[in-house]
Amino acid sequence: MSIDLPTPLAPLNIGTRGSPLALAQAHETRERLAKAFNLPFEAFTIVVIKTTGDKVLDRPLKEIGGKGLFTREIEEDLTAGRIDIAVHSMKDMPTLQPEGLILDTYLPREDVRDAFVSPRANGLEDLAAGTVVGTSSLRRKAQLKLRRPDLEVVEFRGNLQTRLQKLDNGVAEATFLAMAGLNRLSLDEVPKTPIETGVMLPAVAQGAIGIERRMDDRRTADMLAAIHDGPTGQRLAAERAFLATLDGSCETPIAGLAELEGETIYLRGEVLRPDGSEAIDDQMRCAVEDGAEAGQEMATKLLAQAGPAFFDWR
Repeated sequence: MSIDLPTPLAPLNIGTRGSPLALAQAHETRERLAKAFNLPFEAFTIVVIKTTGDKVLDRPLKEIGGKGLFTREIEEDLTAGRIDIAVHSMKDMPTLQPEGLILDTYLPREDVRDAFVSPRANGLEDLAAGTVVGTSSLRRKAQLKLRRPDLEVVEFRGNLQTRLQKLDNGVAEATFLAMAGLNRLSLDEVPKTPIETGVMLPAVAQGAIGIERRMDDRRTADMLAAIHDGPTGQRLAAERAFLATLDGSCETPIAGLAELEGETIYLRGEVLRPDGSEAIDDQMRCAVEDGAEAGQEMATKLLAQAGPAFFDWR
């Protein structure tokens, strides 16, 4: 198969947000594509696009529109042809893409766990009652309140570096960050303790990078196929089907994780009330090819178990 490869004079344009983590993910994508096709980095241009979610930092996400706030402007540029691909943190992605766009390429997944980050404590059990913990994640807030209702939770918006600075400034005594982001930025000096998934189930698709393209762009599709990680795609098919069936957004505390065990997927899911007063969870195993169906089945089961009153707050 012959592919019309990009060149320094006609580069492939990679769209991304401008945070250090987003740029690291875009650079990883560029490096993988360059290596796969023996191309110079100059055959790719990284285009920084500022999203509404990056601009509005003084309000919770649920008040300004949810997950699409981190993707809308990027997807508009992709649709218009101003960029050729868009690189996303998958945990930020809505389960439906705009018409004409498709998300079917994933890079190898990083550590899925959350990290407890504090300069003065090693874990939740070390925090005294009333200690202030900062997080902007509705899921993390709910999981924290479920386990430690005696702690005070404050809003902690901003990119990874901004949240670390807020911690240094004493806005809170502790926070939670994704291990994947800390690893991708090589922030080994950050005082962190990984939280096992049996204690705090992560966000759906946490640790995964997705690459979005125009559906009719066959050249780009053929190029991306060379760097797609199949196992990550299999896991995300189950997790995102679970999320889609729950109609999940940044307004919904939902956690989910699929893991591969040979030819089997081990799927866990959890829904919580935002105040942490109640959580409902489930787990199941299925054949890898049945992952999406299992995700839908688990979500339907949790919805039935929770009942309409569980989601009255929405």
